[in-house]
Amino acid sequence: MSGKLYLVATPIGNLGDLSPRAAETLAAADFVAAEDTRVSLKLLNHFNIKKPLVSYHEHNQAISGPAILNRLLSGETCALVTDAGTPAVSDPGEGLVALCAENGVEVLAIPGCCAAVSALAVSGLPTGRFVFEGFLPANRGERRERLAELAGEERTMILYEAPHRLRATLADLAEAFGERRVTLCRELTKLHEETRRTTLSEALARYTENDPKGEFVLVLAGRERPAERAVTLEEGVDMVLSRREKGERMKDAVRQVASDTGLGRNELYQAALRAAQEQL
Repeated sequence: MSGKLYLVATPIGNLGDLSPRAAETLAAADFVAAEDTRVSLKLLNHFNIKKPLVSYHEHNQAISGPAILNRLLSGETCALVTDAGTPAVSDPGEGLVALCAENGVEVLAIPGCCAAVSALAVSGLPTGRFVFEGFLPANRGERRERLAELAGEERTMILYEAPHRLRATLADLAEAFGERRVTLCRELTKLHEETRRTTLSEALARYTENDPKGEFVLVLAGRERPAERAVTLEEGVDMVLSRREKGERMKDAVRQVASDTGLGRNELYQAALRAAQEQL
């Protein structure tokens, strides 16, 4: 019987955010696969957890992934961690999860910190529907192309950005989207945590004058829908009569048009009756 792969979310800054279940899972696993073993060793030492560490990251996943899979297939359990946050989300762990899925190895999530969700929650922007874009392409041409694809996006957008690229990204966002509300979350859960709710132009001006410091999550407002013009009572009557000409009963036509337009059903019904009588 094969072992299991556990996706263990780790703190994004404050070590107190590691859940008891995450600590228990790390302690119970046969080995830990880490993006950077040096970073993860500090975490394990802090919680007095002694486990063998193997390296799994973007540059070695073609070799390390199958090696980890073989150990899982032989019955061992592995805890996968990233340097900070939830493994496999905007992270090379995605490939290992896919490999396990293809080979029938059970994958279990041990939930915890996620910078994207934390930033969205404090952004003050709509949270009901959102899209996670992660890091935009470093190449400016490719970045502009991606932003052009997002021009009509109405959902709130979440982006990650490094400090040395923040100015260029803000400039391209302002060019692609015009003036939009944006929330910049910096160093989430760390000592110098900051949440700045502003606009793209104001953010660009601020970080043109000040050097960005720390890792950023940008939460950007989606495109606003154009306001729909209210349908007049006269237009509603015309719609009812059009449906009547196609064979619908007056009652059914009025009910549907009232539902589609927001017009009052009784008022619409009486107006449609008068208009129908005038046509006789």
